[in-house]
Amino acid sequence: MWTVSLGAPEALRYGNALCAARCTGETIHLEEYLMSIAVGDKIPDVKVQVPGDSGPEPAQTADLLGTGTVVLFGVPGAFTPTCSDHHLPGFVIRADDLKDKGVDRIFCVSVNDAFVMGAWGRANEVGEGVGMIADGSALFTKAIGLDVDLTGGGLGVRSKRYAAVIKDGVVTHLAVEDTLGLDVSSADAVLAALS
Repeated sequence: MWTVSLGAPEALRYGNALCAARCTGETIHLEEYLMSIAVGDKIPDVKVQVPGDSGPEPAQTADLLGTGTVVLFGVPGAFTPTCSDHHLPGFVIRADDLKDKGVDRIFCVSVNDAFVMGAWGRANEVGEGVGMIADGSALFTKAIGLDVDLTGGGLGVRSKRYAAVIKDGVVTHLAVEDTLGLDVSSADAVLAALS
């Protein structure tokens, strides 16, 4: 027997689902009712990859995101329309403005492999302005609770669209899109949050 402490919103959601499951015989999974990372939480240390000059290179999120002021934005997929036409290019264009606000590094993370992330970065001419993080197996994305199942659209498990400001490994600002649109997680929205 084990015990898990849930906050009020999670407990209510889990309790309601448990009652429904008892009536229908359905299996429910506790992790679906736990909240995602929030302001004040520490970024988990997870193994990811980054594109290197000679191929994928292993990295740890604690090393990439754990010191200084970092802007991290997550996208559902490299080379997808909103991500390629607006989200990533917005951060490339606004990189200097973000750094003028005290941001040390900017990273884009997606549930894609490092080869794809490298090619996408080159196609968008990210240069030194935006680092690309490949979370190919969604380990980091799941660890922060911002994964979304897009299997119905043929994409499998992906990342929700979001932007976060992280100071010395702790989330100080988090904006997660309700849909796959781009409203609260754009470069301009992050700039406004830093003002």
